[in-house]
Amino acid sequence: MPWFKIDDKAHSHPKWLRAGNAAIGLFVRSGSYSAQHLTEGIVPGAVAQLYGTAPQAAKLVKVGLWHGTGHDCPRCPQPPTGDYVIHDFFEGGRNTTKAQDEANRKAATERSAKSRAARNANRFADENASNRPRFADENETNRARNEPHFPDSGAGQNGPSHRTPAEGVAHAHAAAAPYPGTSFGSTGAAAERAERPAAYPDRLADLKAAIANAGIAGIGWSLRESQWEHARQAVERVGIPAMVQFAIANARLKGVPASASAWVDGWRSLEAPAADNGVTYLPAAVGHLPRPSTTDQRVQDALNLAARFAREENA
Repeated sequence: MPWFKIDDKAHSHPKWLRAGNAAIGLFVRSGSYSAQHLTEGIVPGAVAQLYGTAPQAAKLVKVGLWHGTGHDCPRCPQPPTGDYVIHDFFEGGRNTTKAQDEANRKAATERSAKSRAARNANRFADENASNRPRFADENETNRARNEPHFPDSGAGQNGPSHRTPAEGVAHAHAAAAPYPGTSFGSTGAAAERAERPAAYPDRLADLKAAIANAGIAGIGWSLRESQWEHARQAVERVGIPAMVQFAIANARLKGVPASASAWVDGWRSLEAPAADNGVTYLPAAVGHLPRPSTTDQRVQDALNLAARFAREENA
């Protein structure tokens, strides 16, 4: 937007003092009009009559702030008949020509377009990064998750390490069967369970298989003893389909967790139906979920609970 600029000493200039306040009001308003409409200092006679009187316009011409048609000032252009021109309108680059204003507008438009293109590129990059697939049918994420953190050469696998005992010599701390680890450390009960797997079958094997078949991969099952028990009780109370549906809904809302422990509290909160109507709902893939049957109350409760958990954690 162009401006009509006035010197900060103009208030005490002899021409302004001789013109008087009324004529100076006409001068300022007409100068603003010229800047807005890019007339380059030309004041139409109709505008001068609208903003002031004929004596005021004559006084501006008399003191030399304006020129009428046929003036003899070599620095100012001739206005059309009946119009006026502001004396030295462009002196010292004080005001903007029409060509300068058009160039400034064009440059501003180009800067705005470049800035908008850069913002859009950054937004698309952020959206692509946030929309990377996280399910089993996308191999890249799971491959990165399952790859070892260190190469074999860095882990001392290209040859024996200084801790490797000589052939035929047992390590001083080696055990025939290492104790399985838990969150509380290795326990004798866990070792006994590892030695007698038939006596302690994996009670969650069917649940693990069902979740994997639903398309959720890369889930860790390192649960605490209490979490194993809560999950096993949920299997008996509400059934595997409802638990799988809860896991699917939770993954859709919050993303696939690193461990099944993130679902245990939700499974514990699932309510068993009063009567099993025999309806089973288990989709083939997480990424393409059909609408569940409204008659399966367990599945519907799982969906509602997963949504409520997500809202409470995001609040």
